[in-house]
Amino acid sequence: MNRPRLLDLFSCAGGAAVGYHRAGFAVDGADITERPNYPFPYQRGDALEYLAGLISSGRIRRYALVHASPPCQDKCALTVGTNRSQGWGGAHNDLVAPTRELLDATGLPYVIEQPNGRAKIRKDLSLCGEMFGLGVLRHRNFELGRWTVAQPAHPRHRGYVRGYRHGVYRDGPYVAAYGNGGGKATVPEMQQAMCITWTDVREELTEAIPPAYSEWIGRRFLAAAGQNRAVAA
Repeated sequence: MNRPRLLDLFSCAGGAAVGYHRAGFAVDGADITERPNYPFPYQRGDALEYLAGLISSGRIRRYALVHASPPCQDKCALTVGTNRSQGWGGAHNDLVAPTRELLDATGLPYVIEQPNGRAKIRKDLSLCGEMFGLGVLRHRNFELGRWTVAQPAHPRHRGYVRGYRHGVYRDGPYVAAYGNGGGKATVPEMQQAMCITWTDVREELTEAIPPAYSEWIGRRFLAAAGQNRAVAA
């Protein structure tokens, strides 16, 4: 198959990549950490340096779309309060602005993903696990560059996320796919809840985007691109 190519920056173990592949893309990743579980070709190294090199060489033109999930711990709603109260966070980098600057320089359509929190992105699209019948809520926001898609309806949550919160334990249909202890999900529970089978590394699972999200995005991007080509013809 002659698939359009997608560049997956800050790729981690490939949650987003698998969804885009299912949507119809050939995927190349880039991550600064060794990722032996990443299921597609990838470049190990600084993602922004790699992107800058692709731009300067012109090789960026092989791609139809770029996805980026820059580090988010500095502004993530799950960590920002704890970081501040404990005096942590000095080593956490907010790479959203430099990522956007380079993505704009590519001239390509792009997607920037971040969790709920204070990251300074446009929330052009927000997705939730309940939209796809998953066992996690895992709200994620997406800034869309050079293309748009309509926001789908956000269905009502069916209950609580299982575990302790403010000293109170609640059961519920969703698991907490982050951290450890306190009723949070085991590795097999996270794998099942997010439909991720190719990694069993806790750190990779806690950072993963459920593939259903990026498959949904990818299919709509390709449908819109096909419509644009048809209009141009």
